[in-house]
Amino acid sequence: MDPTWTTTILVVPCVVVLTAGFFYLYGAIISLLSKTSVRNKVVVITDSLSGLGKECAGVFHKGGARLILCGKSWEKLEELADELANASDPSATFPPKIVLLDFGDMDSMAEAIAEILECYGCLDIVIFNSSMKVKAPAQSLSLEMDKLLMDNNYFGPITLAKGVLPSMISRRSGHLLLVNSIQGKIAVPFRTAYAASKHAVQAFFDCLRAEVEEFGISVSTINHTFISCSASETTEAATSRSLLWSLLYTRKPRGVSPDEATTEIVRTLNNKRKEVLIAPSLPKMAIYARSFFPNMFFAVMAAGVNNSAASENM
Repeated sequence: MDPTWTTTILVVPCVVVLTAGFFYLYGAIISLLSKTSVRNKVVVITDSLSGLGKECAGVFHKGGARLILCGKSWEKLEELADELANASDPSATFPPKIVLLDFGDMDSMAEAIAEILECYGCLDIVIFNSSMKVKAPAQSLSLEMDKLLMDNNYFGPITLAKGVLPSMISRRSGHLLLVNSIQGKIAVPFRTAYAASKHAVQAFFDCLRAEVEEFGISVSTINHTFISCSASETTEAATSRSLLWSLLYTRKPRGVSPDEATTEIVRTLNNKRKEVLIAPSLPKMAIYARSFFPNMFFAVMAAGVNNSAASENM
C-alpha cells in the first residue's frame, strides 16, 4: 500500500477523535462555568419566553441559580417554570419564580419591579434580553409605533435598571447585562425607530457602567447581528433579495443561535467583560467604516436602497 494512503488512513481518525474531544471538553468547561458563576445567585431574565430567554433559563436553572422568569404571558411562564422543575433535580435546584413584565406597558413597571425585588429580597444578575423589532420606511411609521418601540427597547429596560440599582448599590454587588442588537452601533435603512431605540439603550448602559463601578456593580453589553429563533426565519432570510446593505444585517449565515448567545452570556458573566460583539468580519468592518470612513459607509447604504427600489420596479 502507498505510504501516503497509510498515513492518511491513520491521521484522519486521529484528527476526528481529537476534534470531538476538544468540543466535549469545551462543552464540559462551559457547563462548569455556568454552574460556578450562577449557583445560588438571583438571576432575572426580562424575556424568558423568547428563544434566548428559554435557553438561558435552562442553563442557569441547571447551574443552581435562583431564577426570576419574566414575560408577558402568565400561562406560558408557568409552563416554562414547570418544564424546568420537571427536568431538574429538586435537591440541586431552586423552583423558578415568575413575574409578569411588559416593557410596552410603562404604567405597570413600578409594580413589576416591586414584585421582582420581593421574590428574594435582593438581585445578583439582571439579563435585559427583551426587544421589539420593526422594519419599515420612516415615513410609514406612526408616532405611536415610534413611542411603543422606545418603551420596549429603551424606557422599559432603563426603568427596570433604575429600579433595581438601589438594592445593588446597598449590597455593593450586582451585574447588569444588556443583550443588544448590533444596530446599537450602526444603523441600516428601513429601521429608523428600531436603530434609534437600540442606540439609546446602548448609550445608557455605557454611561451607567462608569457611574456604578465604584459600587462594585458590573455592566456588560453584548451586541449581536441576529438571534435565530426558528427554521422558518432562516428560510425566509435565505430566499431574500441580495442587497449591498443587507449583508450587514442578515439572519443567515450571520446570525447566532440561542445556545451560542447563551454561551457568550455565561462567559461574559464569568469574566465580567464590559463589551462583547458577536458578529462576523463584514459587520465588524462596517462599524469601523462608519467611524473612520463615514462617507463611504453612507454611500454603500444609499446604493443598497437604490438597488432595492430598482429591483422592485422591474
